[in-house]
Amino acid sequence: MSDRNKIIKFCEDYLEVKNFSDYCHNGLQVEGMDEISKIITGVSLSQKLIEAAIQKKAQMIMVHHGIFKSSVSEPPRFSGSLKNRLKLLLQNNINLAGFHLPLDAHPVIGNNISLIKVLGLKNIGVLSSLHHEPIGFLGGYQKGISFNQFVDLVNKKLNTKSYVIASGLKTIKKVGIISGGASPDYICAKQMGADTYLCGDIHEFLVREIEEEGMNFINAGHYNTEKMGIQNLGNLVARKFKVEVEFVDVPCEI
Repeated sequence: MSDRNKIIKFCEDYLEVKNFSDYCHNGLQVEGMDEISKIITGVSLSQKLIEAAIQKKAQMIMVHHGIFKSSVSEPPRFSGSLKNRLKLLLQNNINLAGFHLPLDAHPVIGNNISLIKVLGLKNIGVLSSLHHEPIGFLGGYQKGISFNQFVDLVNKKLNTKSYVIASGLKTIKKVGIISGGASPDYICAKQMGADTYLCGDIHEFLVREIEEEGMNFINAGHYNTEKMGIQNLGNLVARKFKVEVEFVDVPCEI
């Protein structure tokens, strides 16, 4: 068994959560048991994930998408699906920890650097979003790769079927990556010299704009671009604290 507060403190320090202005609290969001022997990790909090944690007798759930400020009304009122999730957590004394932007941005285990690595790109720099958070990365291929080959690689490595806009170079060398809901940030990648941009969503009004900018664009899915960071964090905690950690996949194609 390991102390909950020590696990949370380690994650907060390792991910440098104090450096981020986020849409949620990064760290312990719901308090449960003090002692931890098993942790369930997942991309997004859901009733399915909580039920899996209960079935597997876990004392903590650790996610990328936990409870966001937009989920709670002002003044605070807990209703609907959020009420039901909190009820399950509290009835079973399960801790909930969430790590959002710090887990996107981390240069060793984060979602975006993990995408750089798994796609065989060389890390050539940090990519900031329109909101000035340096959470993404630029990656390069020295000899270049055909855009079609790159799309096939993304689909294979992320087990996804990407939505693609092929309006740029047919042979690509420089890719900007910001996981999740970051389609408007394609312009930041273009300004940094990227010929291709990979993220996890697409807004309708951006489709023609991206075409007109002459950029290659890949929407590989919000969920599928943000699985690796939380898995890496779970593996790190398992080694550090000698607790059992299990990733539970609740697939989502969006």
